[in-house]
Amino acid sequence: MRVNSDKNILILTTVSGFLCKFEIENVKILQQLGYVVHYATNMKEQHYHFDEKELKRLNVRVHHIDIARSPYMLRANAKALAQLTEIVEQQNIQAVHSHAPVGGVLARLLGKRFKERNLKVIYTAHGFHFYKGAPLINNTIYYHVEKHLAKGTDVLLVINEEDYQSVQKFRLRKGGILRKISGVGLDMEKFHPFSEAKRKEQRKKLGIGETDIFALSVGELNANKNQGTILKALAKRRQRDADAQCIKYGICGDGFLKEHIHSEIKRLQLEDVVTMFQYCTNIPEILGCADFLIFPSQREGLGMAGVEALAMQIPVLASNNRGTREYMQHMQNGYVCEYNDIEGFIKGMDYLATLTKEQRSAMQSSATESVKRFDKMLVRSEMKAVYQKLDEML
Repeated sequence: MRVNSDKNILILTTVSGFLCKFEIENVKILQQLGYVVHYATNMKEQHYHFDEKELKRLNVRVHHIDIARSPYMLRANAKALAQLTEIVEQQNIQAVHSHAPVGGVLARLLGKRFKERNLKVIYTAHGFHFYKGAPLINNTIYYHVEKHLAKGTDVLLVINEEDYQSVQKFRLRKGGILRKISGVGLDMEKFHPFSEAKRKEQRKKLGIGETDIFALSVGELNANKNQGTILKALAKRRQRDADAQCIKYGICGDGFLKEHIHSEIKRLQLEDVVTMFQYCTNIPEILGCADFLIFPSQREGLGMAGVEALAMQIPVLASNNRGTREYMQHMQNGYVCEYNDIEGFIKGMDYLATLTKEQRSAMQSSATESVKRFDKMLVRSEMKAVYQKLDEML
């Protein structure tokens, strides 16, 4: 069915739950500006839990495409490009806002295909695959691919300072704009500090004792999120000092390394201190019980798990990467070390596990201050300005 509306925009992602988790505010802004919002994604790839009824309630028009997260799945992504071409033609799409590397590639190819129709392309880079310390292939091939694709981009949005500096010399389409935004927006009504009474109640529900030290990691179970390094650090810490204060460790998330992590927990004899919570829809209820978050990723574009923890006044033990550098302050709102530094993570755990009441109070205050600029209302203002600029381009 062909749509005759004058203003149709397509949001493009690789996994279906992305819009409900991160893009609801953008949908509302676009609709207020008079756009009909379409959403193209792989409905079979539900990395984030969501209810499709929510999209219908928001009057978002959903289109399934066979897009794959891996850029090397050429057949699936070629099919997705053909499907997207049909959607643009049939639905009278004037602009595409894409997310994630593969979505970004396909959107720029669409822009080239529909150049005569002046199809506008927005790409939000949630962390380029080239960065300081990345493998040589990333910093050569991926860099040059993105540099070339930038020529077909009307609006390029980045979420950290390193990426912003890296693309200063990229040439966008004539009249194109480059902007750094403050991520996808922090919901401070959802992620806020627990009262002491609620914290005690929730910890009791999870079986965490009042004197237990409870650390948590939140994220997909994959090599980049690096949970395995923390398991090794916990095992080495226990082996070195059997009398060291016990740290209980929870892991929220699912992914293709799930069975491997299960095996590592058994191999390292950590069954008594490690709990796998699987994929959780009630992250604040668990996160609010933690004494600190462990965020050991090799790379992050920003890393909302860290931001959300700090908003709840939970200190963060983080790896040093371009994302966490946006908000982490070593020994002020947490502890920072390199992603592969097992000794560094052990020192960080010991430091955060033994904070005095005064130190913890000071760290909580620093945590609150460090994430204020990520508030969703500020991000909403940034994105409204972006979409208003898009309106001027059409």
